[in-house]
Amino acid sequence: MKSMIKDINLAPAGHNKINWAKAHMPVMNLLEKEFTAKQPFKGLRVVICLHLEAKTAYMAQVIKSGGADVCVCASNPLSTQDDVVAALVDSGILAFAVHGASDELYHEHLENAIKFKPNLLIDDGGDVTALLHSKFKEYLPELIGGNEETTTGIVRLKALEANKVLEKPMIAVNDAYCKYLFDNRYGTGQSVWDGINRTTNLVIAGKTAVVAGYGWCGKGVAMRAKGLGAKVVVTEIDPIKAAEAWMDGFEVKTMTEAAKVGDVFVTVTGNKNVIDKEHLEVIKDGAILSNAGHFDIEVSKPALDELSTSKKTVRNNIEEYAFKDGRKVYLLGEGRLVNLACGDGHPAEIMDMTFALQSLSLEYLAENRSLPAKVYNVPEEIDRRVAELMLDSLGLKIDKLTAEQEEYLSSWQL
Repeated sequence: MKSMIKDINLAPAGHNKINWAKAHMPVMNLLEKEFTAKQPFKGLRVVICLHLEAKTAYMAQVIKSGGADVCVCASNPLSTQDDVVAALVDSGILAFAVHGASDELYHEHLENAIKFKPNLLIDDGGDVTALLHSKFKEYLPELIGGNEETTTGIVRLKALEANKVLEKPMIAVNDAYCKYLFDNRYGTGQSVWDGINRTTNLVIAGKTAVVAGYGWCGKGVAMRAKGLGAKVVVTEIDPIKAAEAWMDGFEVKTMTEAAKVGDVFVTVTGNKNVIDKEHLEVIKDGAILSNAGHFDIEVSKPALDELSTSKKTVRNNIEEYAFKDGRKVYLLGEGRLVNLACGDGHPAEIMDMTFALQSLSLEYLAENRSLPAKVYNVPEEIDRRVAELMLDSLGLKIDKLTAEQEEYLSSWQL
């Protein structure tokens, strides 16, 4: 098979980006040495469908160092960095990804990656997994199992499992402690505002930021908005999460009420039409709309089109929608993941932990090839090991239980 990329001559710039990320990912550095020595993926084909930027690229190289034949494809056309993809091809990795690919080309890339006949899979959002269980079932016998990176993808996996059509074991990496406590909260929290700030070049302090969804990603986005000086409003459908947001010091409103006061909106739900026609009809003039959920369906683009008399690009990654009554709203990054469509994604040190989980979970699947077809949590020993390696890389030491303390905790007697 032949790679489908923008331009191989972009590789030198891509190598520079990957090397910068590598220098700030000490846990993955250690795994690269381990995998080179152990060769856990020798003779196996691995497909990685993720956001193709520098941190992902380094993980692909680490897995290749473990003996795998690796193929990458993009989980989001706007997050693809063409120079990074060129560098991967230059280092011997098959790639199907171009920044700004049309929907048709994007799906062609996914299908080409599936035709690589993966033995192991890392998916982001479940697109490859869904295609393997529908249009390309003939390739399922080759698959040992896979990992899923996102909440959205895990929802789809659990739907497959509930309908008794999941045919291979899949590990829900997103549900690991070292994923959602750090990647989802601190990674999303920082990278969302990185993307918004660099795209708009506007101040956040003093503005009202509306965060739709108060899961771990939403918690991080709200926390960082507060740190930037914004007044924060949270919208939720879950009464427990809404109560948590209130106790954390944020206002809680319905989206209809929040739409009237919000200056900057971030949807982080994994659902569709979170900002819909009824909200856009009352939304504040000049509102900035962005999404940090997986797909570009959280802000309803059909509703924006219906209500608008004109649409134009006013700045790179900013589309202005002018409504019939004179109000204007601004959509960032076509409603795709704002931290990746408008930025470089999560910080390298955060993705060091997530991609260590991915790499070790993939090794676990390679070593346990007869697991029943179901959705699995990341094994606890992998989760704890990643945290320990991260602390070691920072030179941090923690206490250990004494024998007396262990005996006390295991006893029911006073």
